[in-house]
Amino acid sequence: MYDPSHLRTFLSVAQTLSFTQAARRLGLRQSTVSQHVRRLEDATGRQLFSRDTHSVELTEDGEAMLGFARRILEVHEQATAFFTGTRLRGRLRFGASEDFVLTRLPEILEAFRHDHPEVDLELTVELSGTLHEQLAAGKLDLVLAKRRPEDPRGEPVWSDRLVWIGAERLRLEPDRPVPLIVYPPPGITRALALDALQRQGRAWHIACTSGSLNGLIAAARAGLGVMAHSRGLVPPGLVRVPDRAGLPELGGVDFVLVHGGRRPSAQGAADALAAAILAGGDRLHRPQRTGL
Repeated sequence: MYDPSHLRTFLSVAQTLSFTQAARRLGLRQSTVSQHVRRLEDATGRQLFSRDTHSVELTEDGEAMLGFARRILEVHEQATAFFTGTRLRGRLRFGASEDFVLTRLPEILEAFRHDHPEVDLELTVELSGTLHEQLAAGKLDLVLAKRRPEDPRGEPVWSDRLVWIGAERLRLEPDRPVPLIVYPPPGITRALALDALQRQGRAWHIACTSGSLNGLIAAARAGLGVMAHSRGLVPPGLVRVPDRAGLPELGGVDFVLVHGGRRPSAQGAADALAAAILAGGDRLHRPQRTGL
């Protein structure tokens, strides 16, 4: 009833909220993407997206279809692997940004390990900038991280906007420097936050530096200052800083998958993990389930 190619297209549009970006990711024409979504909507008899000339949003039925589409595609891939007799092996060095520490990425990795038990998955969690450096140095095979605005590399998993967040009780004084909670260099979010404040001419000072997302969250919850963070990944206990605080716009951010030097022994596993992350990309901006 549901064509796997249509489901993959649906997931790409749902994750990017853009028919154009989904077409670019899948290597299809935008008209083909629209056709796939329309055929899936015809098959379900429901509208999956609410769209106009400015925005694309999932409907309630579209949200429901996310879970079904993932499970159908996972079973489809498992059946294909079983009957073709393909078993992935080798060592895969995967790097994930600190941004995903509190998301449901562990669920995706757990499912990958279950489906490919003979792959030796080595996980590195670091700052996005550091991961890109390690990838360039040949120390990683696949990276899931933020991308610098000027960097064209990588396959988009999803796009978001950066916002200022802090403790709900925090109050910023307009005539005093903005207290910042930041990653150390070469943190991409740190660079974007400092650039935005400098363009505005707003004074600032570093109130806390930590290479750990949990460290930054603890400082923000303690009311030490504000931090730039993805709008879709705001941690519990923190809120967006209201517009009346006068902080500058931070712009958008892309989360991408970037392959390394394509070691032959890791290429198959890297491609399979990349496909699993793209299929479950909507889970990356949802909190972990209790107990994970």
